[in-house]
Amino acid sequence: MVQPWQDTALPDDVRAADLLARMTDEEKAAQLVGVWIDAPTDGSDVAPMQQRMTEQATLEDLLPHGLGQLTRPFGTAPVEPAEGAARLAQLQWHIRTSNRFGLPAIAHEECLTGFTTWQATAFPTPLAWGAAFDPALVAEAAQAIGASMRAVGIHQGLSPVLDVVRDPRWGRTEESIGEDPYLVATIGTAYVRGLESAGIIATLKHFAGYSASRGGRNHAPAPLGPRELADVILPPFEMAVRDGGARSVMPAYNDIDGLPAHAHPGLLIGLLREEWGFTGTVVSDYFGVTFLHSAHRVAATEADAAELALASGVDVELPAGRCFPSATPPRELLDRAALRVLTQKCALGMLDPGGEPEPPGSVDLDPPRLRDLAARLAQESVVLLANDRGVLPLAPGVRIAVAGPLADDPAAMLGCYSFPRHVGIEHPELPMGIEVPTLAAALRAELPGAVFVDDPEQADVCVLAVGDWSGLFGRGTSGEGCDAADLELPRGQARLVDEVLATGTPTVLVVLSGRPYALGRWESRAAAMVQAFFPGQEGGPAVAGVLSGRVEPSGRLPVGVPRIPGGQPSSYLAPPLGGHSEASSLDPRPLFPFGHGLTYTEFGWDEPQGDAEEIPTDGETTIKFTVRNTGGRPGTEVVQMYLHDPVGQVARPEVRLVGYTRVPLDAGASAEVHVTFPADLAAYTGPDGRRIVEPGEIELRLGPSSGEIRHRVRLWLTGETRVVGHDRRMGCELRVR
Repeated sequence: MVQPWQDTALPDDVRAADLLARMTDEEKAAQLVGVWIDAPTDGSDVAPMQQRMTEQATLEDLLPHGLGQLTRPFGTAPVEPAEGAARLAQLQWHIRTSNRFGLPAIAHEECLTGFTTWQATAFPTPLAWGAAFDPALVAEAAQAIGASMRAVGIHQGLSPVLDVVRDPRWGRTEESIGEDPYLVATIGTAYVRGLESAGIIATLKHFAGYSASRGGRNHAPAPLGPRELADVILPPFEMAVRDGGARSVMPAYNDIDGLPAHAHPGLLIGLLREEWGFTGTVVSDYFGVTFLHSAHRVAATEADAAELALASGVDVELPAGRCFPSATPPRELLDRAALRVLTQKCALGMLDPGGEPEPPGSVDLDPPRLRDLAARLAQESVVLLANDRGVLPLAPGVRIAVAGPLADDPAAMLGCYSFPRHVGIEHPELPMGIEVPTLAAALRAELPGAVFVDDPEQADVCVLAVGDWSGLFGRGTSGEGCDAADLELPRGQARLVDEVLATGTPTVLVVLSGRPYALGRWESRAAAMVQAFFPGQEGGPAVAGVLSGRVEPSGRLPVGVPRIPGGQPSSYLAPPLGGHSEASSLDPRPLFPFGHGLTYTEFGWDEPQGDAEEIPTDGETTIKFTVRNTGGRPGTEVVQMYLHDPVGQVARPEVRLVGYTRVPLDAGASAEVHVTFPADLAAYTGPDGRRIVEPGEIELRLGPSSGEIRHRVRLWLTGETRVVGHDRRMGCELRVR
């Protein structure tokens, strides 16, 4: 007889509730933990303080009762893709046949720069997604990544990172999309949609405030005020939940004003579930529950930490059962979390008769389609910062010296969550598993008629590659646990730049990095500057293509590039007091501002036309204008719209991004851009903590960057002050005709 929980005609929550009622407390508790098989124990940590966390519930301990999660079956150690798929299928069979309901475990993996496993395509890092300003392409890439994961038996991806960069010294800047919440929200939500459309549970992290730590330090307190939290940090998560359909959220390691995120019911229950209507699972960051006891010291024992986390809204302990198995929480907390996990398993088809499909016989995790998507995203993300002497694009027969420590190093292309840098670096006996052309090799292929010389003094032009080596917990210059004291190029590279420039050879400075570095000392000395944020395995050809002119540069800065390494620059979202003034000897203005990026052509913008000068506080207006390619080459203009609010009840950013779109145009061509601007985008958090849209003057500023405004459109919002909530309009539609 088919039981209700096995009846595929019934709703997921009904089936899950029926199954829950048949379970013992031990079986329910088993659904709330993971197992990390073969977790590293040799010091090559991939999670903070991992070597102190070796004690965990074993698979055999849990199996009679079931299992909630399998941690990184592909991403823990190198494994051939087909072998990994077969091994995972066998492991799931063992789990199903060892518990009385035949339930498999949810298998999760990292997928921040593609599927983090051996021989899988390494995509550009999220900071490069932000530089592309192309949500549609990011969604397409995420769908392809998700499909490759689902094909080998993975159910959940621990991405995207929706932390808004507040201090680029933070090592995880490379994992973030940018310093603007609207850019992070729209790009991140696109990634969520792509991943979820492939059947993979997207996991939003790190909720919330992780990037706002003191001093840009990893794993540190976040001294956030309520308005910064509400208006800068939270909107990307809100959009990804509401519009992206994300089914999982991961709390952050930090505390917010003393309250750890893993023990924050106001955040995980009041805001996430009650206000935003989230119905998925909350999974702990690795060892995040243990840290309530060992790091935050808000729990006397690990059992107390488990009960505190469960009461605060955490459903699953990752990477393994360390605290939850030691606790005896109240029945209502146990049932609440187990029901969420079972409902999610039901939605994945894991309660259906027949179990998981058979693993594929052959597996290619680096097929042409994924490499093509990685190449397109890399090409769109390369930012031409400066080209004052017109040295770019490079002439076909030029004499070139390619220099710098990253010129012939494939590590220059890869972020810390790419498998070669995340795990593969600990296995030097194995090949990388994918082809990653270096910049030097890509330039030789790109310019077969050029003459390559070793000495910059003997060259017509020198391409000097500098930047970062990604790694984990101090094993790199960028990445998780690789924070920077200042924003000077690391490992003495600034001296090298000075030495090469001193030769007098026109030099193209190419920065391949995970964060922006101070470039002001070379502003007038370098012939050109190019920035690429760990552009992935196809990044070498992408950068070479931009240098040669085969690829038209179209990337824009998702974070400003500072002028000086110290006196830490503030985000471009600063209110007026955060700007340059006579009150301070420090000038925080960047060398290149948020949104900046040059092309090899020129664009003209016609005067915008609006359908109304006044709109109600609950209304919208349409603006249209024409963009023209007035140069002699094809190119892409990235239209950006910023909001300026002259007077508010609290200090507001001078400008903030509220819309953007890419406009590709052939030489001499034009296109009309139509903007639909809802008054809801003028909302901000007022003195009493409520989000409001108030009457008064606002200004929409249109331009190719936050620092170059072509046109201003003044509008008057009329009517009463409105309090807006989760149902407000969060996006601005821009259409190109």
